[in-house]
Amino acid sequence: MFAHRRAVLTSLIVAPAVYAPPRAARADDAFAAADAALDAAFAAATPPALAGAIVSREGLVWSSVRGVRQAGGSDPVTADDRWHLGSNTKAMTAALFSRLVEQGRTDWQVTVAQAFPDLTLDPAWSNTQLIDLMHHRAGLMDADIIGPAWLMTARSDPRSLPEQRRAIAEQAFARPPGGPVGTFAYGNANYIVVGAAIEAITGQSWEDAMRAEVYGPLDLTSAGFGPPPSPNAWGHRAGPTAIAPTSPGADNPLALGPAGTAHMTLTDYGRFLAVFLNEGGGWIGADSIARLTAPAEGPPPGYACGWLVRGQGPQRVLGHEGSNTMWHAGALVRPEQNRAVIAVSNDGQAGRRAVQDLMVRLNALA
Repeated sequence: MFAHRRAVLTSLIVAPAVYAPPRAARADDAFAAADAALDAAFAAATPPALAGAIVSREGLVWSSVRGVRQAGGSDPVTADDRWHLGSNTKAMTAALFSRLVEQGRTDWQVTVAQAFPDLTLDPAWSNTQLIDLMHHRAGLMDADIIGPAWLMTARSDPRSLPEQRRAIAEQAFARPPGGPVGTFAYGNANYIVVGAAIEAITGQSWEDAMRAEVYGPLDLTSAGFGPPPSPNAWGHRAGPTAIAPTSPGADNPLALGPAGTAHMTLTDYGRFLAVFLNEGGGWIGADSIARLTAPAEGPPPGYACGWLVRGQGPQRVLGHEGSNTMWHAGALVRPEQNRAVIAVSNDGQAGRRAVQDLMVRLNALA
């Protein structure tokens, strides 16, 4: 049930239309054009539901929704529904880490060995820094750590979530990297291990640290973890088949949290994205924003801390997509132009097509 990683990132890597400079829109036609864009993307892909938003430094300037909470039902989605963000959670985990750096509880150069001083590490990890994991360039491969066998058993693991994440870190670092170090290889295990490090630093679960350092200070009152509870939109498998949020298969195992289980409303997600339009907005500093959005050195793609980065100067764009195969979410942020766009759907297949289409359309307007 992992996100379709290649599909999730491919559109952001190879689709230049998403990164095309936006046209100037008159204030009196911008909202009508955004509504038309949402209508067109919804009609073309027909997911159960689709929502979009345009964000400025002040928060949402436009948002709208189409469709129903469950395929075949009549209960419409609303502006207050919560949406599963999938791997867009990674940028939140990285921003949480930056808060801890600013508080003097860790630093950007911290190594795996320093973050886990009581673990026995293979010597190949000696110089690996946590930021290498956030950049997906540490050589840590999902297939070696959280493959199908883990997915089949993790939900029944009786240990606490911090214990489960620490066990993943132990397994990861007990042997040499399975992939080429310094080469981009996207994987959820990277951020699970970063979450485990955050737990070691704070003495809290990643979830509690997120509440204390991200959700609370930013007033993200709708934010939570896992599938949004009823009454909200439900995720859908191919078919589409609605999956109740109480179903064991409604999301990936909870231990995967730091890599992709956050949910919230469009308004709250827009509030988080506005941080990257405001040089931190007083929640984190401009230096932290620069760190979080600076792509790693090395061969393409240019991936920062939870963000794929394209372009430079006024045309710089941060982008990411996320999916647990039952939801799809996408965001594009243009810091120098004071605009971000959001597209989300409660479907993993038709929703992916609709989200990617809507991001292109809204980016051309915003």
